[in-house]
Amino acid sequence: MPQTTWRKSSFSEGQGDNCVELAAAGNGIHMRESDEPEAVVRTTPAALGVFIRAIKTGRLDHTL
Repeated sequence: MPQTTWRKSSFSEGQGDNCVELAAAGNGIHMRESDEPEAVVRTTPAALGVFIRAIKTGRLDHTL
């Protein structure tokens, strides 16, 4: 089984275990919280792009 290489934003440096990490995989993209690494969410690049654009434009703000 190949080892997964997790990456986090350089903006998260120094934040300890309080960031989202991403890893490219043959079947899509894996995401996890650094403080709960065993819980992994799998998605596609297209779906992740839609999610990121929704966050940036504020379309999900009403859910808070």
